[in-house]
Amino acid sequence: MPFSEFNLKMFLSYLREDARRYGYSPVRAYLLTPGFKYTFWMRLTKFLYTKNRFLHILSKLRLRSLGYRLGMDIPWCLDVGPGFYIGHFGRVVINGGVKIGANVNVSQGVTIGIHNRGERRGCPVIEDCVYIGPGAKIFGNVLVRRGAAIGANAVVTKDIPTNGVAVGVPAKVVSFNGSKGYVNINDIK
Repeated sequence: MPFSEFNLKMFLSYLREDARRYGYSPVRAYLLTPGFKYTFWMRLTKFLYTKNRFLHILSKLRLRSLGYRLGMDIPWCLDVGPGFYIGHFGRVVINGGVKIGANVNVSQGVTIGIHNRGERRGCPVIEDCVYIGPGAKIFGNVLVRRGAAIGANAVVTKDIPTNGVAVGVPAKVVSFNGSKGYVNINDIK
């Protein structure tokens, strides 16, 4: 999404959805959960990009400082939908070229990155309502379809189908039970 489209109404709407995923109001989520605090600064920095260059730079510095403290390396320009949920802080790395849909859960130790060569050259696209377990790695131009669940320490280098459950190194789909129960929202089908 172009930065100019990320307006105040969208910024506030995304924050409400993010906080709802933690089960709190935005203020309470900010005070109690490191994942929401990081997401708040990430979204604020994106919002300020076209609004106020000086405040954008200050918020970028705050985001970087928070990232060092919490062990998160997620760029402010990441294309991520509402309801983004970071379960625990601790070394979460996501490349800026990745596209993430709505209501996605990311656990600690997750890396989502670019592949620089071969047929899978590029960044992953993660659709809505996906659960990414602790230590999972997703690399290259792969598509993780809606409702998928990626198990702990799985290494995903190929597309994951809708409601697929992928585990192992390299990740293989072992069932089609999906992320229901891991991503707690009402509209998972």
